[in-house]
Amino acid sequence: MIHIIGGGLAGAEAAWQAASQGERVVIHEMRPLRATAVHKTNLLAELVCSNSFRGDKIDNAVGLLKEEMRRLGSLVMRMADAHRVPAGAALAVDRERFSHAVTVALETHSLITVTREEVACAPVHPSWFPLIIATGPLTSDSLSADIATLVGADHLYFYDAISPIVLADSIDMGKVFRASRWDRSFRGAAHGPAVPMDATQAADSAVACGIDDGLGDYLNCPLTSPEYDLFYDALTSAESATVHDFDKETFFEGCLPVEVMAHRGRDTLRFGPMKPVGLTDPRSGRTPYAVVQLRQDNIAGDHFSLVGFQTQLKFGEQARVLSMIPGLERAEFVRYGMVHRNTYINGPSVLRETWQTKMRDDLFFAGQISGVEGYVESAASGLVAGRNAASLARGKTPRVLPRTTAIGALAYYVSHADPDNYQPTNITFGIMAPLDTAVRRKQDRRVAIAERSLRELADWIRDDATG
Repeated sequence: MIHIIGGGLAGAEAAWQAASQGERVVIHEMRPLRATAVHKTNLLAELVCSNSFRGDKIDNAVGLLKEEMRRLGSLVMRMADAHRVPAGAALAVDRERFSHAVTVALETHSLITVTREEVACAPVHPSWFPLIIATGPLTSDSLSADIATLVGADHLYFYDAISPIVLADSIDMGKVFRASRWDRSFRGAAHGPAVPMDATQAADSAVACGIDDGLGDYLNCPLTSPEYDLFYDALTSAESATVHDFDKETFFEGCLPVEVMAHRGRDTLRFGPMKPVGLTDPRSGRTPYAVVQLRQDNIAGDHFSLVGFQTQLKFGEQARVLSMIPGLERAEFVRYGMVHRNTYINGPSVLRETWQTKMRDDLFFAGQISGVEGYVESAASGLVAGRNAASLARGKTPRVLPRTTAIGALAYYVSHADPDNYQPTNITFGIMAPLDTAVRRKQDRRVAIAERSLRELADWIRDDATG
């Protein structure tokens, strides 16, 4: 019997993988008995930050990671594909339908039991092991303290913030325009290499928290230079919500609140979430001075999230400042942005590439608490942890995927990075093993890395089936 604490993306994927190997699994999920500051439902695998799984072509790192997961039978990827909403060459989902589908799949599986209870202390009884701790970034204080003692390391932390969502009917469609950056869209294409881009267009799209990777079908709110100046001044002078119970603000660089980015310089937003590059306003035929992008958040198309606008501003200040964006003057908010603490262990000090702990073979960590960042990365860690916990339960040796794969590279990085300055990481081509033969052009290099990865993953899957 394998026990999993936490029913988020990592816990859900781990349970599916272990059960697919024929092992009985118990998922311990505290909701609805105990709520969190950011969850809105009792569903497993609930998406709280964004509805975007980011790029979905194999010539970007997160797209490759998703394709590898598909080939390993990922439940998360199967349900994400089944409940996708328009987002260009990115993969975004109807968050409620996605989570509902994952929940039904797990609750109806003959080998999986979902127990709604809080595990307040780290288990010690042998009957709980193999154990996967996938409690996510909002692990309770009591369990966090126990985990810190268990792994013999202090926890690190950073603040995470989620973006506001507005009603589609409240957007002034006369002031916005629908377009994809560089006029690119998914259009049902296969998960293969993208259309060749120039060097600027090919910039890394492996970003966190739903920041636009430049490849989607979005509503665009264009700002002129005077409109941007007024918005910037209002944003940088707005009052932030008080962050309780924490002694220091430490934000993950890939998920900075928009007001924190703005304080770094007047043009920082114009090179970040408000970048206008690759977008042309059809009414003027020109590139706007700045743009705020809105991404469809559900299949019905009645909710849109502000891309890259995670924030910790007070709710009243959000309504005031965001109403200065053209098209959002009368916007009705389904959800305001908010800030919360993310807790994670020091992966390089604690974990092996198998997602086992160094101090105990039958204890695994997966998801954001293990030191990864992003929906896909969290699910990928759960996928490997679940497979390896099942192997251990059957008396077999847990396996490591090669560093030439995105999944293997992520595991290697989390377990081998500098422990003295560790921050949660997204998957990037930069952490994957380099090619044996140098390829000069960036786009060609990425395609070559992806093709090598999928070849070697196929070999690994064959070996695993016969091992």
